[in-house]
Amino acid sequence: MRNIYVVTHPEATHHVEGVVGGWYDSELTKRGRQHAGAIAEAVRELVPTDARTELFSSDLRRTAQTAEAISRVLGVEPVLLPDLREKSYGEAGGRPQAWLDERFVPPPALGERMSHDEGIPGGETKLELATRIYRAMEEITARECEHQVVVTHGGALTFVIAAWIRMPLDAAGYAAFRSTSGGITHLREDDFFHNRQVVMLNSVDHLR
Repeated sequence: MRNIYVVTHPEATHHVEGVVGGWYDSELTKRGRQHAGAIAEAVRELVPTDARTELFSSDLRRTAQTAEAISRVLGVEPVLLPDLREKSYGEAGGRPQAWLDERFVPPPALGERMSHDEGIPGGETKLELATRIYRAMEEITARECEHQVVVTHGGALTFVIAAWIRMPLDAAGYAAFRSTSGGITHLREDDFFHNRQVVMLNSVDHLR
């Protein structure tokens, strides 16, 4: 039986500074580092002590720092995958959120949503984000390991789950699985039917 524990990084400096994240390489705040420790302990409780475990993470600092805390508890080295990064907001990255809000073009209610141009130079479309997240999940699930931890970002989580349940890319334009910073989502595939479950979505009990 395969279990994947998806962690979204806790509070980072771009959250408290009110600037756009995306590929802007912010780091965890003091509170975020404390929460990373709590996340690591929660993951430790989910993973059997004697189980072989793999750890994957986005290569941005805020996720890599979260993965480092988990690594210390589990005793496994993280594999950094750039494909697990948050959506790139192009020129908006690191700018005040208001700068993005003034220029952002929301997707249409009907019609083409995956390739929609949001009006931000250099920004990724949903299709570009989803394509690389799906690619990362293919790489992770191709490995034979019953317990895997994936550290990523709140916006990326939607497509981690969509890839897990094998939602076709062209049907993912309306999908949205939002996560609180520091949330843990538990995915499971059974060995008999090979059904893929979302056992737990965005649990934050460990942060209280």
